[in-house]
Amino acid sequence: MVRWAQLFNSDGHDRRHQLQDEMRQLLPTRREHRPPPPIPAKEVTKIALRLKHQIEQVIPCELEEAQITKPHSPILTDAVLNTAREAGGEDHKACVVYCLLVVKKWFKRQAIAELWDADLHEVRAAAAEMMAKRIIEAEEDMDYLLGDVLLKRYSILVNGEPTVPTNVIERAVDLHALTVIGSSGYQKCISYLWRGWLVQDDDDPSRFVGYENKSNTNYWAHVDPDRMRVPMYQNAVQIAMSVIYLSLYTGAINTINPSGDLDLVEGLLYIFTLGFVCDEISKFWKVGRYYIGFWNVFNSTLYALLTISFVLRMIALGHGLGSEKRGHFNQESYNFLAFTAPMFWLRLLLYLDTFRFFGAMLVVLKVMMRESLIFFALLFVVMVGFLQAFVGLDLADARLESSAFVIKAMLNAVMQSPEFDGFDQFERPFGLVLYYIFTFVVMVILLNILIALYNSAYEDITENAIDEYMALFSQKTMQFVRAPDENVFIAPFNLIELFLLVLPFEWWLPKDKYERLNDIVMSVIYSPLLAITAFMETRQAHRVSLNRRRGEDDDDVVHEWEQVLHECDFEADGWDKKVQQTKPNVEFDTAVLEVRKLQAEMNTLKELLLELKDKGSWGTDTLKSSAADDKMAESSEAAGDEE
Repeated sequence: MVRWAQLFNSDGHDRRHQLQDEMRQLLPTRREHRPPPPIPAKEVTKIALRLKHQIEQVIPCELEEAQITKPHSPILTDAVLNTAREAGGEDHKACVVYCLLVVKKWFKRQAIAELWDADLHEVRAAAAEMMAKRIIEAEEDMDYLLGDVLLKRYSILVNGEPTVPTNVIERAVDLHALTVIGSSGYQKCISYLWRGWLVQDDDDPSRFVGYENKSNTNYWAHVDPDRMRVPMYQNAVQIAMSVIYLSLYTGAINTINPSGDLDLVEGLLYIFTLGFVCDEISKFWKVGRYYIGFWNVFNSTLYALLTISFVLRMIALGHGLGSEKRGHFNQESYNFLAFTAPMFWLRLLLYLDTFRFFGAMLVVLKVMMRESLIFFALLFVVMVGFLQAFVGLDLADARLESSAFVIKAMLNAVMQSPEFDGFDQFERPFGLVLYYIFTFVVMVILLNILIALYNSAYEDITENAIDEYMALFSQKTMQFVRAPDENVFIAPFNLIELFLLVLPFEWWLPKDKYERLNDIVMSVIYSPLLAITAFMETRQAHRVSLNRRRGEDDDDVVHEWEQVLHECDFEADGWDKKVQQTKPNVEFDTAVLEVRKLQAEMNTLKELLLELKDKGSWGTDTLKSSAADDKMAESSEAAGDEE
């Protein structure tokens, strides 16, 4: 079965602060049987404290965030970055980027704890993230960057206990660090993980190793059921199963069986549903309540409605053919089935988030739903208050008669379709006045607040649409990589694993033979997909081999503007010299460059004046010495005349 990690320790007090960051994890990291981190947690914590002290000294007061984040920042200079790299020394320099993300988390918490300095701490958090990005992009050794800086897992000390080891890729996703996620090295690592060019070592899950057959052009070398762990292939299977699931539902809802019997399409629909339900229960059982999110609740609601439909169908089959009760329960079953149609189509969006258009829109919807919680909280308080007032008016004569009418009218007002007709006779004039006030508060004040929140959320997301999409894609990739299945049986194939492998064989069959049996079953199940993926990987292997012969990166692609570039020599024809002479200096503002130019001219003028001064003093001394000699000669002549 799928082995999931424990997300939290039994001691809730020690892990309280860590929950705030790891609640965002869709899947937890695997902890059991994990070797210790390569650097002791105490040393990593000390390095993080050094970096925190450095940032506090570099940014001693509140600054504009633009001064920190612009490309040639006067604050985060090359000297500052070089000092940050030296925080871990030669032995522990690989964990500096990880420590910078830890420092970002600390400053974020400090901004919440110290509201009077919140802006200062937010700027420092942005500085820590920007430093991490620039260190990543400045690293030229790609093997060292991917293997040691980004994918090696580290821990820090919290209340004297080391935290769950995580790497930079996971930490950036948990913190939603868009600046780091948008760096070139980070995205290259995500691309390699998504394609399966970097895989977890079977013997040491904390290590990531390169796919050994990446450049192997032999077709059969890529026909391997273990390649189903690749996130790209798992996502493709999930999309295919979702499309098939939707097709089965469409066929079931459009082929009504008045007799109440189950046909093949409906049977497959409920079998698929059982597989998805088992998958959700397994994840919730092993992860805990922090697995619950918007899409989990959405899917669980869909599966619950389908389960009710199935139960009603079974009840209908328990009655005689042609009986009234059988027809009634059969009709109710189809009513529940038809009610789920919008949810079936919306569910498809969950698996289309890897496409840029759908991914960006899903991020916008997610933020809008989070912002709307403010509106619904205010709406709940307002509705309860006015409902109590209406109920009190209705009970004035000791009888509760109009509660259904009042609730319906209030809900219509929320949906911007108020009904005033019935309130003119409802406890005049109080009922009508109260309803006017309620309609004004809901339609004019609260709904406009909701529109403003939605507009703000949309603007914030669309301004960073590319970064938000890359963050969503990174989270999607880590969903598969962070806690991968040992044997990938995607729902509804998990029913095969559960009933045909786990229950009859896992408890007594030796581990090596059980793994061999799983490989055989997976090869049969995924044989059509493995044939396609092997063909795709063979083509990729030819491209990788060509790139290596050219001395380029494995994922390099020759674009149309590069096809004739090798025939150009800009230095030989003098074009590069002309460009260098006319290119502007974008590192500094024009005013700064002019001041520096004036300063250089002033220094030159100062040197000339000093030279003139030196020459002038030498001429004065010479004249003075000549005059003294003449005076002495005249005195000698006068003395001779007297004698």
